[in-house]
Amino acid sequence: MFDTFAKFVVFDFLKLQETSYAAHALHFFVMDLLKIFVLLFLVITLVTYIRSYFSAVRTRKLLAGKKHMCHVMAALLGIVTPFCSCSAVPMFIGFIEGGVPLGVTMTFLIASPTVNEIAIALLFGLFGWKITAVYIGSGLFIAIAGGLIIDKLKMERYVEDYVWKIKFDDVADVVVPSQHERIVQSLAHTRLILSKIWIYVVIGIGVGALIHGYVPEGWISENLGAAGWWSVPLAVAIGVPLYGNAGSTLPVIQALISKGVPIGTALALMMSITAISLPELILLRRVLKPRLLAVFVAIVAVAIVIVGLLFNVIL
Repeated sequence: MFDTFAKFVVFDFLKLQETSYAAHALHFFVMDLLKIFVLLFLVITLVTYIRSYFSAVRTRKLLAGKKHMCHVMAALLGIVTPFCSCSAVPMFIGFIEGGVPLGVTMTFLIASPTVNEIAIALLFGLFGWKITAVYIGSGLFIAIAGGLIIDKLKMERYVEDYVWKIKFDDVADVVVPSQHERIVQSLAHTRLILSKIWIYVVIGIGVGALIHGYVPEGWISENLGAAGWWSVPLAVAIGVPLYGNAGSTLPVIQALISKGVPIGTALALMMSITAISLPELILLRRVLKPRLLAVFVAIVAVAIVIVGLLFNVIL
């Protein structure tokens, strides 16, 4: 359906030659624009509806004091309760104050931005369920492994002292919304999210379209696709200082993959941007001392490199 409409716009309405660079770029842009926004609307609405059953207070209660499978539960809750970077500090403080172990809290904080509903929607639409499953599985692995390592290192002393002194009044979830209210709130939240990210998505699709249509396939595959094992750590090193959401990043990733960049290298770039972005690290510095913050970055970066290398071998 999307491909048919894109071909109508490019070839029938605009009368562009099928062999031209402009036609390839515009076809990519129109088709991905329609596909991505439809998927974003459907998936964000669905995940927001599911999220309405998991408030911050309830999430903390589910994780606090758990003895078994706590890291797995934290990672899974991180997917269905994807908080943004600006929520990192209050969520961290709330979890620690609520009795959630430091390692479990870090598992949640890694999983939440790494595996999010926007990335899942776009990956499924662009690459299918296999790549999407690989992305979800690797994100869960990174989050769980990171939390377990921090647990083993006993790094509680590297949390800023004031965090341990803060006390929150637990606000009970008194008002339980009706099904109608959940649907209305989900649609309103979807509209709010799309209003904030649409321009970045369009820019990302535009960059991806330019790469797809104008950058020679041989150049990209020669310089990035055949770069060897070091292309994965290079992608992570490039991604860490960048800031971007999955909506703006994935169209570029799709274009790079279509030009010969290995999937593991491309996913490593995307995951480094979404999991350890510079703004989130600046915010986390307010609650984590430099040593713990450095360990957090190192664990996640190394895990992403390992996952990227593994995917390049098996995919």
